[in-house]
Amino acid sequence: MRNGGIGSWPARRARMSPGAVAVIGDDGVEITYAALDERCRRTADVLEAWGVGRGDRVAYLGQNDPALYDVLFAATSLGAVFVPLNWRLATPELAYIVGDCGAGLLVHAADHAGPAAELAAGRDGLRAAGLDELAAAAAEAPGRRRDEVIGLDEPAAIIYTSGTTGRPKGATLTHGNITWNCVNVLIDTGLASTDRSLVCAPLFHVAALNMISMPAFMTGGTVRVMAGFEPGAVLAEIERLGVTTMFGVPAMFAAMAQHPAWETTDLTCLTRALCGGAPVPLALIETYQQRGIGFLQGYGMTEASPGALFMTAEQSRAKPGTAGVPQFFTDVRVVRSDGTDVEVGERGEVLVSGPNVMAGYWGLPDATAAAIDDGWFRSGDVATVDDDGFVTIVDRIKDMYISGGENVYPAEVEDALHAHPAVADCAVIGVADDRWGEAGRAVVVLRPGHDGDEAALLAHLDGRLARYKIPRSVHFVDEIPRSGAGKILKELVRRDHGDTPENAHQEPSELRGASHP
Repeated sequence: MRNGGIGSWPARRARMSPGAVAVIGDDGVEITYAALDERCRRTADVLEAWGVGRGDRVAYLGQNDPALYDVLFAATSLGAVFVPLNWRLATPELAYIVGDCGAGLLVHAADHAGPAAELAAGRDGLRAAGLDELAAAAAEAPGRRRDEVIGLDEPAAIIYTSGTTGRPKGATLTHGNITWNCVNVLIDTGLASTDRSLVCAPLFHVAALNMISMPAFMTGGTVRVMAGFEPGAVLAEIERLGVTTMFGVPAMFAAMAQHPAWETTDLTCLTRALCGGAPVPLALIETYQQRGIGFLQGYGMTEASPGALFMTAEQSRAKPGTAGVPQFFTDVRVVRSDGTDVEVGERGEVLVSGPNVMAGYWGLPDATAAAIDDGWFRSGDVATVDDDGFVTIVDRIKDMYISGGENVYPAEVEDALHAHPAVADCAVIGVADDRWGEAGRAVVVLRPGHDGDEAALLAHLDGRLARYKIPRSVHFVDEIPRSGAGKILKELVRRDHGDTPENAHQEPSELRGASHP
């Protein structure tokens, strides 16, 4: 078999463990590796008949479903490039992405037929095909075996960033990027063929695809893919199926821990809870550790396929709050603005290098050159390194604000707020302040049964944080806007709670007059 790309994985697994269960969807049907291989070969026949060839982009629009894997493996076996679309986006946003990547085929789930038809009507040369149409055609296809020569340096997928600033950019991930990321995951987690991995985060998110799904397929384990995330349903499925591994962003794991079924669900099977995508509150880590669950933190980004830093359950207990050490085949530096490495405890920008780092941004050579310098990807994240080499992510450079001449990183304040029993979720931004230049504003979601007591919340921070880090106002809301990857959409928080007259707030707290240390 000369095909070295990820499209060959179903065939490689089928010859090793044909009867092992590869995928289980919401319908409960168990798809073996032999069946997965056949499904992907038949799907590839159809895509090829529809004109898909090497280098063509095949977009997918729909919630999590086993059929997504069919399209992914079929497209990449032909040398085509898979583009999973964020189904939460509005049609004009999707139109930009489809046009930017130049997709010629859009495969969609039935409940996304309307937007898909609109996208196809607005773009010449784009064919929209529903999963039912694809399945019907695949059922009549011969399912021939292919032996395309596909190198690890060829593009396999384009994963679009969330576009929190400006237009989203397509991170071009090669077959090698995805393969090496999987190798890193297997080394760090010990994932095996006996594991049952739950995928409930959206598969347009690189972590759900490359930190859970693809490593499981590489080892021959079982992927239980759920259409979406609902905390009660996830808890029930973990117990019913004996799930050993899952990935979630902090907000997902928090919702599970706050669900009424949390205390009564048997979670002894869950040996690995992989968490990433956003800063992880210490209180959340402790909640899972108290249940005996191996809470494995990591840090990465779409551009790194996504892994960069990782820590085991044992390391998480020893170094709570850090993001870990570089993964086996990945290197990480934390540098000053002049490019020199920081000292222990000093803050700097995270740089990432390795075979898992993207080839570049699709169609954006200038943006690629600005992001990758001599093989090192500039993350835009601020971190520190301790004596043992463990890296702690402080915040995004662009989210930092300056209060009275002191740098304030909102993630640190958010972590302290999360420790208050009334806080379910929160975000902190900097707003204009006549005295200090900028001051913090906390936007808080309360747990059920708690009242909005601003003074009590801010007093809770006194003694935990330096005075200049304590917000000077609090806005209570029903929900914090987050991206599909679970990151707080700070630009939306700033829009709704930033420096506008209607967002101005009284200052009732006795901390208002406190001077900076």
